[in-house]
Amino acid sequence: MEDAVSPRESTAPVTGEELLRMSWLNPCELVCGRIVRMTPTNPTHGRIEANVAAALRAFVRTQNLGVVMAGEVGIFTTRNPDTVRAADVLFLSHERDALRTRRDGFLEVAPDLVVEILSPTDRPDAVRRKLDEYFAAGVRMAWVIDPATRTVRVHRPNGDVRSVAAGEVVAGDDVLPGFVLPVDEVFE
Repeated sequence: MEDAVSPRESTAPVTGEELLRMSWLNPCELVCGRIVRMTPTNPTHGRIEANVAAALRAFVRTQNLGVVMAGEVGIFTTRNPDTVRAADVLFLSHERDALRTRRDGFLEVAPDLVVEILSPTDRPDAVRRKLDEYFAAGVRMAWVIDPATRTVRVHRPNGDVRSVAAGEVVAGDDVLPGFVLPVDEVFE
């Protein structure tokens, strides 16, 4: 029987390990030890997530580059107090995957690529903070997909941002050399 953890009465920060045992709380993220609830994704979000994950997985598998994960994958971006962000889709190279010391729990190794799909309630400043956390943890590239504008913004740790729209392709650049995905396929 699973150990149920009840909500805390104290204001002590929650750890990532404690959050993992609170499966009844999902979906949520942990920000500086504080639980932040999230609404479940809508069908458009789910479809985009599946499209991107499938395209990445097919490429990564044929090139034997690593693993692709999807579905609000927990990633530690800081410790003490812990912050665990939930990525929609990510790519983890074999090199980074080999650095993992645990196969259970949230990722303690930064993915090479993180894909975030915007929800109607996402605030630009909150998205920017999340990207800053990812890059500080070691993420090499992030794609922010905006269903409202049907664009993909490619972000780099150095602050470079490139917007890709319908009729164009989003590329893996040096993170996934040779990978291209037509933006139109992201939204089909």
